[in-house]
Amino acid sequence: MAGLAGNALARSQPVPLDTLDWTRIAESLDDLGYADLGPMLTAEDCAALIALYSDDTAFRKRIVMRRHGYGEGEYKYFDYPLPPAVARLREHVYPHLAPIANRWEERLRSERRFPPPLEEMLRRCHAAGQARPTPLILKYESGDYNRLHQDLYGEQVFPLQLVILLSDPARDFEGGEFIVTEQRPRMQSRAEVVPLRQGHGVVFAVNERPRLGTRGYHRVKQRHGVSRLRAGQRYTLGIIFHDAA
Repeated sequence: MAGLAGNALARSQPVPLDTLDWTRIAESLDDLGYADLGPMLTAEDCAALIALYSDDTAFRKRIVMRRHGYGEGEYKYFDYPLPPAVARLREHVYPHLAPIANRWEERLRSERRFPPPLEEMLRRCHAAGQARPTPLILKYESGDYNRLHQDLYGEQVFPLQLVILLSDPARDFEGGEFIVTEQRPRMQSRAEVVPLRQGHGVVFAVNERPRLGTRGYHRVKQRHGVSRLRAGQRYTLGIIFHDAA
């Protein structure tokens, strides 16, 4: 399996969210549709969340991907109240993303706008009948994969989401690369592999985002997935900012 190079990376300390370069993050999202946020959780945080996966009382639902044609592997949606580390990330990342999301809506000539606090966004979801929490942990074993998809759970959709790798790719698994694809009008899809380290997060477009062309901004579609795991186990934390119907 993998060597020891990732052990020091696994001990990287998370950067306070307010000190992140949100201008760079916004530029990367505009250009690529995703942005590397760097370390978000410690190795100890990751281990605690992986251990929590076996506690069914923390989750509202388990999905076996094969049964739905989603791929191979499984995932569980957290129930409310969310674990403190998950709730904290969801609550504190969202206000940094809301201005980016609103700028995207403006560029797409949409009148929809997203409120700064997550609490208000969730109130909108619940008023629309979307009251089930969407943060989740995904588990992959050798041979598992996740087909390209979009995480849409109802009419209320926040256009950005966050994934944090909980396992150590230098020790725990091989393969299982995170993939983002972009479909521009009248063009073939472009795929990109996004390298992740343990505890590191990537934020990316849920569905559509604006892209500047010769005639102004136009919509491009994005999907994401995970390539086939060749060995080991891979756990991922997914944080979606809208709730599900």
